Amino acid sequence: MHYATDVTQLIGNTPLLYLRQLSERTGCRILGKAEFLNPGGSVKDRTALGIIRAAETSGELRPGGRIVEGTAGNTGIGLTLLANALGYKSSVVMPISQSKEKIDTLELLGADLHLVPAASYNEQGHYIHTSRRLAEKYANSEPGGAIWAGQFDNPANMAIHRDTTGEEIWTQTGGKVDGFICAVGTGGTLAGVSTALKAHNDRIVIGIADPLGASLYSYFSNGRVEPSTGSSIVEGIGINHITGNVAKAKVDTAFSISDEEALPYLFDLLQHEGLCLGGSTAINMAGAVRLAEQLGPDHTIVTILCDYGNRYQSKLFNPVFLQNKGLPVPSWLEI
Repeated sequence: MHYATDVTQLIGNTPLLYLRQLSERTGCRILGKAEFLNPGGSVKDRTALGIIRAAETSGELRPGGRIVEGTAGNTGIGLTLLANALGYKSSVVMPISQSKEKIDTLELLGADLHLVPAASYNEQGHYIHTSRRLAEKYANSEPGGAIWAGQFDNPANMAIHRDTTGEEIWTQTGGKVDGFICAVGTGGTLAGVSTALKAHNDRIVIGIADPLGASLYSYFSNGRVEPSTGSSIVEGIGINHITGNVAKAKVDTAFSISDEEALPYLFDLLQHEGLCLGGSTAINMAGAVRLAEQLGPDHTIVTILCDYGNRYQSKLFNPVFLQNKGLPVPSWLEI
């Protein structure tokens, strides 16, 4: 008999999916890594598992201990599920501006949830800094102690994507991959996958798809950390500082992607290919098209299908919200 003995064994080994419309549009083979199939519903399950295993190995995370993290939601969901399964406790600090669906999910899973006002990274009230202080408080007060996951700068984030996501892509494509592109939340996926793929073939082109208002397009294009003009409704990606993981990414090209450009790909994916996915996937798909146009036809490009769209239904699939933002509305939701 073959079966998983716990939830950790359900993380990773996600399939690649041929994205028909993008491929037909560009003349390339565009493939999406189906990370939404992880048990917590997102690519961040890998990050959560990598951080926990590294902390266990180092002895920093003790039996019955608490894991504290600042997150836009998905890493918190992954950490909470794994904490439940492995006998730990979890505390999640998240901006109150994130989707109602993610807030509801974390409460459902039993996380110790702390919602804070949205703030810039330079402010002490930013959710990352708040989570670090909370971890220090729990470390001094709880019998099992506490750790701060610190996903933005934690090398375990990059490492698990290097050792699993990147190697899976290489194996699943039979080494016939010409480009990889994704957006950045912490930089772990981009750094890990780029490192793994470049180790196999340095000619593989690595790209970043950066939403408007973020600074990594500028950083990788001209070396300056300057936010682009505009803004994005997409949650969990688009940062304005260089994390420890971003600094290790091996990037060849960068694209600045607007919501107006990206969202139609997402809506078409649902209407014509049967997948309802989130906003970061929209930015990734738009980036894959840009990279395909840069490389030309007959290339194989891989991107990340990050999480499910119902996690953002009150925003991404809310016609009133979209209209108020001046964004395209799916035809079946038009009012």
